[in-house]
Amino acid sequence: MTNAPFRVGYIDRVPHRAFLDTTAADPALEVVRIGLDQPEEAMLAALAECDGYYVMASRDELPKPFHVTDALLARLPRLLFVASTGAGYDPVDPEACTRAGVLLVNQAGGNAEAVAEHAVGLMLALLKRFPECHAGMLAGQAARREQFLGRNLLGKTVGLFGIGHVGSRTAEILNAAFRCRVLACDPYLDAATIAARGAEKVDKATLLAEADVVSVHCPLTPESRGMIDAAAFAAMKPGAVFVTTARGSIHDEAALQAALESGHIAAAGLDVWEQEPPPVDHPLLHDPRVIATQHTAGVTEESRTQITTIAALAFSDVAAGRMPPRIINPAVKPRFAARYEAARGRAIG
Repeated sequence: MTNAPFRVGYIDRVPHRAFLDTTAADPALEVVRIGLDQPEEAMLAALAECDGYYVMASRDELPKPFHVTDALLARLPRLLFVASTGAGYDPVDPEACTRAGVLLVNQAGGNAEAVAEHAVGLMLALLKRFPECHAGMLAGQAARREQFLGRNLLGKTVGLFGIGHVGSRTAEILNAAFRCRVLACDPYLDAATIAARGAEKVDKATLLAEADVVSVHCPLTPESRGMIDAAAFAAMKPGAVFVTTARGSIHDEAALQAALESGHIAAAGLDVWEQEPPPVDHPLLHDPRVIATQHTAGVTEESRTQITTIAALAFSDVAAGRMPPRIINPAVKPRFAARYEAARGRAIG
């Protein structure tokens, strides 16, 4: 059995100091910062000496050569384990990890409270027409308050695409505080499980037709990419509100803009974008019916502390020979276990 520390590399920065504090308390770990202020080849050489990779979850913040793809993994034969910095893992190809025998985990649930609060906050602000009222006041067009007639969230029908950690907490808030009827479209869960999470299981068509508010809480996958397109917006109730705190590319931004301009969709709250941050001339940033945030739903002191601590503990688990929780590619386990034993001289269980 090797006594060498389990070396973990990260590019540029970590989301919160808690990661460094937690890993520093484990003598089995060695954490290496790989700065962006050096040639790409030097960065790759440093990462090639690592057993684990703590990878940014936001695809536009991480240089493309360091996205976890077949090409990168071919340069990292020592790599055993990848952990994303959040619940998402857009810069990582799970199938490439499986082909390379590399275990992948995320930090699902660590920021669920922050994201759920953000989603519900957007629903409230849009139904009350905050952005339109603000824009009208700035333009000197707010002489009559009735022009900003809003709606209550109480008793509305809210449709959730996805009811995992964030969707479940969102449903809980909507049920407890606003007595909403909550619908959920999630093909991976049965009706009983969804009911236990506070919602009714429905198909996509039913959710779009019946929801006053549509909120997206599913990961970006080949199945969900482009799922909320022009046809989906057209199928929503006239005057529906659209909210997403999930991932860019699930909804079609141009189709949303057209639906807003036609008046079919009343308002939208967008925390995620095709390009992050979006260009300053993006039309949705300048639409008074839109509240825009920069993928900050989960960026709170509490959630960042939690997700980075969870990640640090996952690296400690692997260093100690334990399978970590939140595995994204479970099919890799046998090959990963064989590679781990060959590299570390001990079994992982």
